Amino acid sequence: MAEAAEGKKGGVLQGRYEMGRVLGHGNFGRVHVARDLRTGQSVAVKVVAKEKVVRAGMVEQIKREIAVMKRVSHPNIVQLHEVMATRSKIYLALELVRGGELFARIVRSGRVKEDVARLYFRQLISAVDFCHARGVYHRDLKPENLLLDEAGNLKVVDFGLSALADHARADGLLHTLCGTPGYAAPEVLRYKGYDGAKADLWSCGVILYVLLAGSLPFADDNIVTMYKKVQRGDYRCPPWLSTDARRLIPKLLDPDPATRITVAQLVETPWFNKTSIARPVSVEPPVDPVRAKESVDKDEPETLNAFHLISLSEGFDLSPLFEGRSATGRREGGMLFATREPARGVVSRLEEIAARGGGRMRVTKSSAGGVRLEGAGRGGPKGRLAVAAEIFSVAPSVLVVDVKKDGGDTLEYRSFCSEELRPALQDIVWAADPPASVAVAVAV
Repeated sequence: MAEAAEGKKGGVLQGRYEMGRVLGHGNFGRVHVARDLRTGQSVAVKVVAKEKVVRAGMVEQIKREIAVMKRVSHPNIVQLHEVMATRSKIYLALELVRGGELFARIVRSGRVKEDVARLYFRQLISAVDFCHARGVYHRDLKPENLLLDEAGNLKVVDFGLSALADHARADGLLHTLCGTPGYAAPEVLRYKGYDGAKADLWSCGVILYVLLAGSLPFADDNIVTMYKKVQRGDYRCPPWLSTDARRLIPKLLDPDPATRITVAQLVETPWFNKTSIARPVSVEPPVDPVRAKESVDKDEPETLNAFHLISLSEGFDLSPLFEGRSATGRREGGMLFATREPARGVVSRLEEIAARGGGRMRVTKSSAGGVRLEGAGRGGPKGRLAVAAEIFSVAPSVLVVDVKKDGGDTLEYRSFCSEELRPALQDIVWAADPPASVAVAVAV
């Protein structure tokens, strides 16, 4: 009975961890949020049913995963705190990462800006290089196995398919076919042996492409056709990628592992070394019942953020925070406003605006990862009118939308903003119930 209680919410695991809600389910068990009674720290406890593991013939894989995670301790790898076992279950106490999968962010928001992609990619390469230096090869790197913490930092997880250097055969190569279609290196698919480090670098290249393009490089409905594309290195870089990115990706997605770029060469490339100015958007974590209770018990005051201050300050101009000034120090019209509308709702509004007037404008993704409205006609002497809208997350459930001219005539742009854009967006502008004299929407 004691063992049964340990794996349930409210139970105490071996006198060390108070078990909380279930975070998710896997093939062999579930993952709980829990609290370390010795430190008060929140952790994730992975509960593995031994019987299921034995029945599936996965005993060695579980042992290997535990052995590997004990070997690698790195800021960008989910940490294994402790392993415990009873007659029927294995418990892995892991670092709790609250931000969810990188994959979910890509699905939700599409491709990311190059500066943000660079930060994620550097963290990924740092973790992968650390593993390789210790004879560990992940073999299933993909966005679903990359988590984000509350600060937006990347964490590598799931070493279930990993291999150690001493798993290589006499030829010095690994031979197990494993990984995920679309991310596996061509030499892994050839059944002739492969270098685990070079195979991981290929997967990192696919991840970089997905970050920058928002899609897989070798995507195809027919898996045989997809594998043929992988073997040939048959893909195209999107036109919005920078020159340095377009030069780097082919070096990572080189079908010949003998000439594929190494980590030592990668870290010397211009794209990898470029100074980044952006930071990954911090992730709003789900409510942790343990933390919530502690917060209430301590009677902590509400934390003020920038938008509380805006609601109390008349004439507060956000432009310098989000927009570089022109040579004259002024923007060419537009809007900068806060909203509680979710990003998909803002995009939907912009699509409605574009659809008015018989399809006079069309909506596309902007080069910065936002939304771009572009005139469908020939346009005036300065070309077709184009309006770019960038959406920033600055606080939980609060966005800032920055609308500016991206092409065409300035007078036509100002007229579009005053007559169509502002009236259509006015009801989603958030003022946090300020006095009538305070305007959060900034016309610039």
